[in-house]
Amino acid sequence: MNLHYETHGAGEPLLLIPGFASGAWNWFRQIDDLSKNFKVITFDPHGIGRSKAKNEADLADLSMQAFADDVLHILDELDIEKAHILGASFGGFVAETFALNFPDRLEKLILACTSFGGAQHVPPDLEVLMAFASTDGMNTTERIRKFMIPAFTPEFTANFPEIVEKVCELRENSIVPERVYMAQLTAATTFDYEVRMNEIKNETLIITGDKDKVVPMQNSINLAEKMPNARLEIIKNGSHMFFVENADEFNRKVKEFILSND
Repeated sequence: MNLHYETHGAGEPLLLIPGFASGAWNWFRQIDDLSKNFKVITFDPHGIGRSKAKNEADLADLSMQAFADDVLHILDELDIEKAHILGASFGGFVAETFALNFPDRLEKLILACTSFGGAQHVPPDLEVLMAFASTDGMNTTERIRKFMIPAFTPEFTANFPEIVEKVCELRENSIVPERVYMAQLTAATTFDYEVRMNEIKNETLIITGDKDKVVPMQNSINLAEKMPNARLEIIKNGSHMFFVENADEFNRKVKEFILSND
Protein backbone atom coordinates (compact mmCIF):
# COMPACT_ATOMS: atom_id res chain seq x y z
CA MET A 1 0.00 0.00 0.00
CA ASN A 2 1.39 3.38 -1.04
CA LEU A 3 -0.16 5.91 1.31
CA HIS A 4 -0.68 9.36 -0.13
CA TYR A 5 0.42 12.04 2.32
CA GLU A 6 1.36 15.70 2.11
CA THR A 7 3.29 18.14 4.27
CA HIS A 8 2.62 21.84 4.60
CA GLY A 9 4.65 24.47 6.44
CA ALA A 10 7.45 24.05 8.95
CA GLY A 11 7.85 23.71 12.69
CA GLU A 12 6.73 21.07 15.16
CA PRO A 13 5.01 18.22 13.28
CA LEU A 14 1.23 18.03 13.56
CA LEU A 15 -0.44 15.06 11.88
CA LEU A 16 -4.16 15.29 11.12
CA ILE A 17 -6.24 12.10 10.97
CA PRO A 18 -9.50 12.51 9.02
CA GLY A 19 -12.93 11.25 9.98
CA PHE A 20 -15.03 8.37 8.74
CA ALA A 21 -14.72 7.66 4.99
CA SER A 22 -12.72 10.88 4.63
CA GLY A 23 -9.31 11.85 3.35
CA ALA A 24 -6.83 14.70 3.49
CA TRP A 25 -9.53 16.98 2.03
CA ASN A 26 -11.20 16.86 5.46
CA TRP A 27 -8.78 19.55 6.63
CA PHE A 28 -9.13 22.13 3.85
CA ARG A 29 -9.98 24.84 6.42
CA GLN A 30 -7.06 23.93 8.69
CA ILE A 31 -4.05 23.47 6.41
CA ASP A 32 -3.26 27.08 5.49
CA ASP A 33 -3.81 28.41 9.00
CA LEU A 34 -2.10 25.67 11.03
CA SER A 35 0.84 25.42 8.62
CA LYS A 36 1.85 28.96 9.64
CA ASN A 37 2.94 27.48 12.98
CA PHE A 38 3.49 23.78 12.37
CA LYS A 39 4.62 21.21 9.86
CA VAL A 40 1.14 19.94 9.03
CA ILE A 41 0.83 16.39 7.71
CA THR A 42 -2.36 15.21 6.00
CA PHE A 43 -3.08 11.92 4.29
CA ASP A 44 -5.65 9.73 2.61
CA PRO A 45 -6.18 6.65 4.79
CA HIS A 46 -5.68 3.07 3.74
CA GLY A 47 -7.63 2.35 0.53
CA ILE A 48 -9.28 5.79 0.26
CA GLY A 49 -8.85 8.47 -2.39
CA ARG A 50 -5.25 8.65 -3.59
CA SER A 51 -4.13 5.82 -1.25
CA LYS A 52 -5.44 3.24 -3.68
CA ALA A 53 -4.96 -0.46 -3.13
CA LYS A 54 -2.69 -2.11 -5.70
CA ASN A 55 -4.06 -5.56 -5.03
CA GLU A 56 -6.19 -7.59 -2.63
CA ALA A 57 -3.27 -8.01 -0.23
CA ASP A 58 -3.30 -4.25 0.37
CA LEU A 59 -6.80 -4.60 1.83
CA ALA A 60 -6.16 -7.77 3.83
CA ASP A 61 -6.05 -5.87 7.13
CA LEU A 62 -8.38 -2.91 7.62
CA SER A 63 -8.50 -3.02 11.41
CA MET A 64 -8.22 -0.02 13.71
CA GLN A 65 -4.68 -1.13 14.51
CA ALA A 66 -3.84 -1.15 10.79
CA PHE A 67 -5.04 2.45 10.46
CA ALA A 68 -2.88 3.43 13.46
CA ASP A 69 0.07 1.57 11.92
CA ASP A 70 -0.37 3.73 8.81
CA VAL A 71 0.17 6.83 10.96
CA LEU A 72 3.36 5.29 12.32
CA HIS A 73 4.47 4.46 8.79
CA ILE A 74 4.05 8.08 7.69
CA LEU A 75 6.08 9.35 10.64
CA ASP A 76 8.82 6.83 9.84
CA GLU A 77 8.79 7.83 6.16
CA LEU A 78 9.23 11.47 7.16
CA ASP A 79 11.88 10.60 9.77
CA ILE A 80 9.77 12.20 12.52
CA GLU A 81 10.51 10.88 16.01
CA LYS A 82 7.48 12.49 17.70
CA ALA A 83 4.43 14.38 16.48
CA HIS A 84 1.35 16.06 17.78
CA ILE A 85 -1.67 14.05 16.63
CA LEU A 86 -5.14 15.44 15.90
CA GLY A 87 -7.96 13.01 15.11
CA ALA A 88 -11.58 13.86 14.34
CA SER A 89 -14.49 11.43 14.83
CA PHE A 90 -13.31 8.06 13.43
CA GLY A 91 -9.89 9.68 13.23
CA GLY A 92 -10.13 10.15 16.99
CA PHE A 93 -10.46 6.38 17.38
CA VAL A 94 -7.33 5.96 15.29
CA ALA A 95 -5.53 8.64 17.34
CA GLU A 96 -6.47 6.89 20.60
CA THR A 97 -5.20 3.59 19.20
CA PHE A 98 -1.94 5.27 18.19
CA ALA A 99 -1.57 6.90 21.62
CA LEU A 100 -2.02 3.59 23.42
CA ASN A 101 0.30 1.60 21.16
CA PHE A 102 3.01 4.13 20.31
CA PRO A 103 3.14 6.57 23.27
CA ASP A 104 6.84 7.28 22.69
CA ARG A 105 6.00 8.71 19.23
CA LEU A 106 3.33 11.09 20.50
CA GLU A 107 3.67 14.65 21.81
CA LYS A 108 0.29 16.27 22.49
CA LEU A 109 -3.02 14.70 21.52
CA ILE A 110 -6.15 16.44 20.19
CA LEU A 111 -9.40 14.47 20.04
CA ALA A 112 -12.18 16.22 18.15
CA CYS A 113 -15.85 15.17 18.12
CA THR A 114 -15.04 11.61 19.14
CA SER A 115 -15.59 8.97 21.82
CA PHE A 116 -14.05 6.03 23.66
CA GLY A 117 -16.67 3.74 22.08
CA GLY A 118 -18.21 0.71 23.71
CA ALA A 119 -21.41 0.35 25.68
CA GLN A 120 -21.24 3.87 27.13
CA HIS A 121 -20.94 5.54 23.73
CA VAL A 122 -23.86 7.95 23.23
CA PRO A 123 -25.25 7.18 19.76
CA PRO A 124 -26.82 9.59 17.29
CA ASP A 125 -30.47 9.54 16.30
CA LEU A 126 -31.69 6.58 14.27
CA GLU A 127 -31.91 8.67 11.08
CA VAL A 128 -28.22 9.53 11.30
CA LEU A 129 -27.31 5.92 12.06
CA MET A 130 -29.22 4.73 9.01
CA ALA A 131 -27.34 7.20 6.80
CA PHE A 132 -24.08 5.61 7.93
CA ALA A 133 -25.28 2.02 7.63
CA SER A 134 -26.42 2.22 4.00
CA THR A 135 -23.90 1.69 1.20
CA ASP A 136 -26.36 2.22 -1.65
CA GLY A 137 -24.77 4.52 -4.21
CA MET A 138 -22.20 5.45 -1.60
CA ASN A 139 -19.98 7.49 -3.94
CA THR A 140 -22.87 9.17 -5.74
CA THR A 141 -23.78 12.83 -5.48
CA GLU A 142 -27.13 12.10 -3.83
CA ARG A 143 -25.76 9.63 -1.27
CA ILE A 144 -22.86 11.87 -0.27
CA ARG A 145 -25.15 14.84 0.37
CA LYS A 146 -27.53 12.69 2.38
CA PHE A 147 -24.57 11.58 4.47
CA MET A 148 -22.79 14.92 4.85
CA ILE A 149 -25.51 17.53 5.35
CA PRO A 150 -26.73 16.24 8.78
CA ALA A 151 -23.16 16.79 10.01
CA PHE A 152 -23.68 20.58 9.71
CA THR A 153 -26.06 22.82 11.61
CA PRO A 154 -29.14 23.87 9.60
CA GLU A 155 -28.11 27.51 10.10
CA PHE A 156 -24.70 26.95 8.52
CA THR A 157 -26.19 25.00 5.63
CA ALA A 158 -28.62 27.86 4.96
CA ASN A 159 -26.08 30.67 5.34
CA PHE A 160 -23.02 29.07 3.73
CA PRO A 161 -24.32 26.61 1.12
CA GLU A 162 -21.18 27.08 -0.97
CA ILE A 163 -18.96 25.70 1.83
CA VAL A 164 -21.26 22.73 2.41
CA GLU A 165 -21.25 22.09 -1.32
CA LYS A 166 -17.45 22.25 -1.39
CA VAL A 167 -17.26 19.62 1.35
CA CYS A 168 -19.62 17.38 -0.63
CA GLU A 169 -17.61 17.86 -3.81
CA LEU A 170 -14.33 17.10 -2.05
CA ARG A 171 -15.82 13.88 -0.67
CA GLU A 172 -17.23 13.03 -4.09
CA ASN A 173 -13.76 13.34 -5.63
CA SER A 174 -12.24 11.05 -2.99
CA ILE A 175 -13.52 7.59 -3.85
CA VAL A 176 -14.19 5.23 -0.93
CA PRO A 177 -14.41 1.57 -1.99
CA GLU A 178 -17.32 -0.27 -0.37
CA ARG A 179 -14.96 -2.79 1.22
CA VAL A 180 -12.99 -0.01 2.92
CA TYR A 181 -16.18 1.79 3.96
CA MET A 182 -17.58 -1.35 5.59
CA ALA A 183 -14.25 -2.13 7.25
CA GLN A 184 -14.14 1.35 8.79
CA LEU A 185 -17.76 0.98 9.88
CA THR A 186 -17.02 -2.37 11.52
CA ALA A 187 -13.91 -0.98 13.21
CA ALA A 188 -15.92 1.98 14.52
CA THR A 189 -18.89 -0.01 15.81
CA THR A 190 -16.66 -2.51 17.63
CA PHE A 191 -14.32 0.13 19.04
CA ASP A 192 -14.16 0.11 22.86
CA TYR A 193 -11.33 1.75 24.80
CA GLU A 194 -13.27 3.04 27.80
CA VAL A 195 -11.27 1.06 30.35
CA ARG A 196 -7.96 2.04 28.74
CA MET A 197 -8.35 5.81 28.55
CA ASN A 198 -6.52 6.34 31.84
CA GLU A 199 -3.43 4.79 30.23
CA ILE A 200 -3.00 7.79 27.93
CA LYS A 201 -0.78 10.16 29.90
CA ASN A 202 -0.04 12.66 27.13
CA GLU A 203 -1.44 16.15 27.49
CA THR A 204 -4.75 16.02 25.63
CA LEU A 205 -7.24 18.52 24.28
CA ILE A 206 -10.75 17.16 23.84
CA ILE A 207 -12.81 19.49 21.69
CA THR A 208 -16.41 19.21 20.53
CA GLY A 209 -19.43 21.14 19.33
CA ASP A 210 -22.55 21.46 21.46
CA LYS A 211 -24.82 20.75 18.45
CA ASP A 212 -23.08 17.62 17.20
CA LYS A 213 -25.76 15.20 15.94
CA VAL A 214 -23.32 12.51 14.79
CA VAL A 215 -21.15 12.06 17.90
CA PRO A 216 -23.16 13.90 20.58
CA MET A 217 -21.26 16.24 22.90
CA GLN A 218 -21.78 13.96 25.92
CA ASN A 219 -19.24 11.57 24.42
CA SER A 220 -16.50 14.17 24.72
CA ILE A 221 -17.55 14.99 28.28
CA ASN A 222 -17.35 11.29 29.18
CA LEU A 223 -14.00 10.96 27.42
CA ALA A 224 -12.49 13.89 29.32
CA GLU A 225 -13.52 12.34 32.62
CA LYS A 226 -11.57 9.18 31.84
CA MET A 227 -8.27 10.77 30.81
CA PRO A 228 -5.85 12.01 33.50
CA ASN A 229 -4.25 14.85 31.53
CA ALA A 230 -7.15 15.99 29.38
CA ARG A 231 -9.00 19.26 29.18
CA LEU A 232 -12.33 19.83 27.49
CA GLU A 233 -13.30 22.65 25.14
CA ILE A 234 -16.87 23.01 23.88
CA ILE A 235 -17.56 25.11 20.79
CA LYS A 236 -20.88 26.93 21.01
CA ASN A 237 -23.18 26.21 18.05
CA GLY A 238 -20.65 23.66 16.83
CA SER A 239 -21.83 20.73 14.71
CA HIS A 240 -20.00 17.50 13.94
CA MET A 241 -18.22 19.45 11.21
CA PHE A 242 -17.34 22.28 13.59
CA PHE A 243 -13.76 22.30 12.34
CA VAL A 244 -15.30 23.51 9.06
CA GLU A 245 -18.15 25.63 10.44
CA ASN A 246 -16.14 27.18 13.26
CA ALA A 247 -12.74 26.86 11.64
CA ASP A 248 -11.19 30.05 13.03
CA GLU A 249 -12.11 29.19 16.62
CA PHE A 250 -11.13 25.56 16.20
CA ASN A 251 -7.75 26.43 14.69
CA ARG A 252 -7.05 29.01 17.37
CA LYS A 253 -7.75 26.55 20.18
CA VAL A 254 -5.54 23.91 18.58
CA LYS A 255 -2.66 26.37 18.17
CA GLU A 256 -3.00 27.69 21.71
CA PHE A 257 -3.03 24.17 23.11
CA ILE A 258 0.04 22.97 21.25
CA LEU A 259 2.05 26.13 21.77
CA SER A 260 1.26 26.41 25.48
CA ASN A 261 3.80 25.25 28.02
CA ASP A 262 1.26 24.16 30.63
